[in-house]
Amino acid sequence: MNRHISLIHATNMASVDYAYASLVPAGMDMIFLAGACPLNQDRQVPYPGDYALQAELCVENLKEALKASGATLKDVAYTRVLVASQNRDDLVSAWRVIRTQFGEHDVPSTLTGVTVLGYPDQLVEIEAVAAVAPARTSR
Repeated sequence: MNRHISLIHATNMASVDYAYASLVPAGMDMIFLAGACPLNQDRQVPYPGDYALQAELCVENLKEALKASGATLKDVAYTRVLVASQNRDDLVSAWRVIRTQFGEHDVPSTLTGVTVLGYPDQLVEIEAVAAVAPARTSR
């Protein structure tokens, strides 16, 4: 049985740097992650005004949450990237960092500009859904 997420690249649509859809096989465990914020260990948001560095920290925090769930970036089936800006260049700056971190796993994503995020000086947040094969239990 297939235990891997399939990324769907629709050939009759515009060529983009992400998959248009993902297919999670039946029987996989779904992981719904809280938004990965650019918080450091002191619960502070470093790099005020720097979309790229905050995006990088968001990905690092996302990796840690995935690891705690028994998953990696390759297990992500969908992301939503929130960027506190009305400037498209700011959204693209954050997106490029995040997209690079995912490498060949070009997961379907939505990139959205918002007016404000939850922490002071926060500019970026990544929501994610992942899927993993169920853990085997001994019988």
